[in-house]
Amino acid sequence: MPQTFWQWVTYIIHEYSPLFLTGVKNTMIIAITGTVFGFLIGMVVALIKTIETAPGDNVVKRATVKLMQLLMNVYIEVFRGTPMIVQAMVIYYGLFQNVSVDKIVAAIFIVSINTGSYMAEIIRGGIISVDPGQMEGALSIGMTHAQSMLYVIFPQATRNIMPSIGNEFVVNIKDSSVLSVISVFELFFAGKSAAGTYLKYFEVFFIIAAIYFILTFTVTRLLRLLEKKMDGPDTYVIMGSQSDSRSTIRVQMEAKGNE
Repeated sequence: MPQTFWQWVTYIIHEYSPLFLTGVKNTMIIAITGTVFGFLIGMVVALIKTIETAPGDNVVKRATVKLMQLLMNVYIEVFRGTPMIVQAMVIYYGLFQNVSVDKIVAAIFIVSINTGSYMAEIIRGGIISVDPGQMEGALSIGMTHAQSMLYVIFPQATRNIMPSIGNEFVVNIKDSSVLSVISVFELFFAGKSAAGTYLKYFEVFFIIAAIYFILTFTVTRLLRLLEKKMDGPDTYVIMGSQSDSRSTIRVQMEAKGNE
């Protein structure tokens, strides 16, 4: 049997690498899917919260909007104000108590609902950050509020909130560990299973910590590359190709010199 710390680390990696890989796969499935669904939930909630009513609107419309916005506020406050570990217990052992559901599916549902509450405020902040003149311009050409938000405001807001979306994704990779309380086989749960065999908790969770760091570090770098890609190049060629533009500028300069 191994004797030193590093010998144990090497031995555990060799023995339990399939277990750890399964944990990584499930962790990434939960984090990616939960973030995507959370973003969609947050988008719907944010759009509802940004609906404006005019004094001329009928009472039913104004009452409906106010009620929907109240419900969205309750949803946000409840899920932002309670830990996800508690939400997991309440949802899995309460909502799914008499329902046969796969643990990974339950985990994705829990992460999506939790992430949606944070995404709603992130997206709302992104919408507010867009120049109000953009909305006014869209409405002035005959777009409805929904069309203006979907085609004009939301694409601009998405770029503004990309760092926050990436941060939520990284948080979900780490916070998926709390789902071990409902026996979801993610990376942390895989670590507990491996550690219990030889009672080498420090060595096993040293490996688990290193894996989490590699995952989050890699994802962070990839997201930064995506942000730069969305920013586009620093300079733009407005008319024709670059060679055509240079020729045009040269002709214009020669014409001015001849004058």
